[in-house]
Amino acid sequence: MDVRTGIGYDVHAFGPGDAVVLNGIPIPHSRSLKGHSDADVAMHAITDAIFGALAEGDIGQWFPPSEPAWKGAASHIFLTKAVERAAARGFRISNIDCTIICEHPKIGPYAAAMRANLANLLKLEEDRISVKATTSERLGFTGREEGIAATATATLIAP
Repeated sequence: MDVRTGIGYDVHAFGPGDAVVLNGIPIPHSRSLKGHSDADVAMHAITDAIFGALAEGDIGQWFPPSEPAWKGAASHIFLTKAVERAAARGFRISNIDCTIICEHPKIGPYAAAMRANLANLLKLEEDRISVKATTSERLGFTGREEGIAATATATLIAP
């Protein structure tokens, strides 16, 4: 059995707007996240974790921000590609663990919807997906509410 683990990390700054998208779920907020795509920091971290487990680079190599085709793109496109690459290499995703780091918005009320959305995209049972949040105790850029960070791990298994 081949077991691989990848780690992903992403960060996006706040900009003008009225909602953030995290793991594909829009969350009302006083600002939005800035980025070349939809700036879904959590889904980007998960995508990077899967590519990392495969040793196939990162999201920026697969979907360069310099390419206009990815301007405003929905992050599920990136995640779906990572899942397809895993399957093409004979791997199945065993579990995903995602931590969103921010002071606001509060993630708890949306975590179940995020898990359900990820389960659908990943073709994985919800009990194999963890979405949680923490603050940075008002320290650093997330503590100053300048943006949101996310980390993720992905475990892939091939028979």
